[in-house]
Amino acid sequence: MAETKEQFEKVITICRELFEKKLKDYGPSWRIMRPQSVTDQIFIKANRIRSLEIKGISLVGEGIRPEFIGIVNYGIIGLIQLAKGFADTTDISNDEALALYDRYMKQTKELMYAKNHDYGEAWRGMRISSYTDLILMKLYRTKQIESHGGKTLVSEGIDANYMDMVNYALFGLIKLEYGEDATSDGDE
Repeated sequence: MAETKEQFEKVITICRELFEKKLKDYGPSWRIMRPQSVTDQIFIKANRIRSLEIKGISLVGEGIRPEFIGIVNYGIIGLIQLAKGFADTTDISNDEALALYDRYMKQTKELMYAKNHDYGEAWRGMRISSYTDLILMKLYRTKQIESHGGKTLVSEGIDANYMDMVNYALFGLIKLEYGEDATSDGDE
């Protein structure tokens, strides 16, 4: 588990650094996005990953890695938007946006550690393409929940689905960073 935490922290740092740089470029302009728009933005990124996995080439020169980073960052934005509601303007500072990012990333990471304990790092035996499919499944579930006004009978809510999407994208980034066959405790 120590190696998993180290790998998670490394890929989270990559995502956070890009989030921070984009804040400097654009500010928290995403504050105007309604949660449904965030869900659609994640859908575009996950669908592009699947398309690249199937076709094997990119005509715009960007690969899968930036899309997983985008899913992570938009997933955290989604959690922020669910908690704060959307705004008509950029109503928070860059510092507040980073503090919110850290808060929701911490919650998401803690969920992963708890699930990872219970599932015994089963994600390490999965293929990157399976993370893509699971993210897409979570997106379709999220869209269905959104069409029901956020209400569910027995299922997790939108926030739990966003957290799962973030964690699947982080798993994908770990596999891309350390290799498809990366396993814990140094076994390969």
